[in-house]
Amino acid sequence: MAGKIIANLVILGSGVLLRAVTQAYRQAIINGMKSGVGQEVANNVRKATLSKTMSIQEARMILGVDDKTSWDEISQKFENLYERNEKMGSFYIQSKVLRAKEALEEVHVPDEQHHQEDQHPS
Repeated sequence: MAGKIIANLVILGSGVLLRAVTQAYRQAIINGMKSGVGQEVANNVRKATLSKTMSIQEARMILGVDDKTSWDEISQKFENLYERNEKMGSFYIQSKVLRAKEALEEVHVPDEQHHQEDQHPS
């Protein structure tokens, strides 16, 4: 008989606790919607996915070049930094240098391809 009473108390207590947790969760969602937390989280996720590509300014800063630097000089600086970090074992910096070169290729290489096509028309 005592076991039956204890079992009923446990079941009743867990039901009350479950309802309280569910109600608190619903209220937290409502409060989050009112304060704009959900929108803020969505904006942060959007920024994180968009910021995977390196900006041209950051790429120039990493390689130590400016907008007037020739592609040959950029390539030399890339090779120097890449090889130096390969020897020292800094994979992170090596990766940043590679991404910087890739970002600057988008700006410089098409200009030089058009320039070569002008010199050597087919």
